[in-house]
Amino acid sequence: MKRRKIWAGLSSVVLAAAPTALAAASGPGTPGEPVQVAQAKGPGGEAGGRAPAKGHGGESGEKGQAKARAGGEAGEAGRAAKAKPAGPGGEGGEGESGASAGLPPRLRLHRDLELLRGHLLVGGELVEAGQWAEALPHFLHPQREIYGAIGGQLKTLEVPGFLPALKSLAQTVKAKDKAAYEKARAALEDRLAAVEKAVQAKEPNWASFALESVLEVLETAAADFGKAVEGGKIGNVLEYQDSRGFVLQAERLFQSIADELARKDAGATQAIRTALNELKTAVPGPRPPQTPVSDHGAVLASVSRIELQLSRLR
Repeated sequence: MKRRKIWAGLSSVVLAAAPTALAAASGPGTPGEPVQVAQAKGPGGEAGGRAPAKGHGGESGEKGQAKARAGGEAGEAGRAAKAKPAGPGGEGGEGESGASAGLPPRLRLHRDLELLRGHLLVGGELVEAGQWAEALPHFLHPQREIYGAIGGQLKTLEVPGFLPALKSLAQTVKAKDKAAYEKARAALEDRLAAVEKAVQAKEPNWASFALESVLEVLETAAADFGKAVEGGKIGNVLEYQDSRGFVLQAERLFQSIADELARKDAGATQAIRTALNELKTAVPGPRPPQTPVSDHGAVLASVSRIELQLSRLR
């Protein structure tokens, strides 16, 4: 696993307004463990001190985001890269954004798989609510922004690609065909499960690996939440929804390994569960509240508390 630097990416405003949130970042059961706070600002004006919150493997920054929202091929690839600059230790890389270059290939693949599932999760909530048009971007983004970064890696795992299944699912959403949607969604879930199984077969310490993936997904969720909040309001609904989908998917992955983690350290496992519950309150439904329940600093602090538990659970 990659070397981590504990971060609490809080701006000076947040530090002044909410010192208790940062003080709590040490989490229960971790006496004496230092928290390194860095406040180098990235191009997006957000603060951060560890490696970049992970994007999806391509262009970064506003240009990429604009392309993605317009239906381009790149945006989500680097959505979090602008939120936190590459930290010390060579987190950047040649030929791809610093957001993903520091990750081992299988971890990057699995992280991207979970991000893809997060899009489908929140998109599915919107479908169930009859919000087909609002749901559609969450079914288009995986094929345009994520699949290109992982499709080639599927060959090394000897599992079939699933781009046609992604496209078929998006078409059913575009057609607002519920029966076809459910059939296509089930077929895609089977393909994703096969990829997950292949990755798991390669990892002798699955619970530890999956927990790393949980954190990578949550860092992207935190970056997206920061971009969603504009002037004290949630001005970017798509980014808010992405953040919700990623938080919920990270929780699902965590729950699948929680029993094994609890056998290693029950206190650390409970600390993660508590922090995840805090994160869920920040994104309470697929439609954002009029006033944010949490600010970006509180979201970052919750992610930091999860990161602090990793060394106890490896």
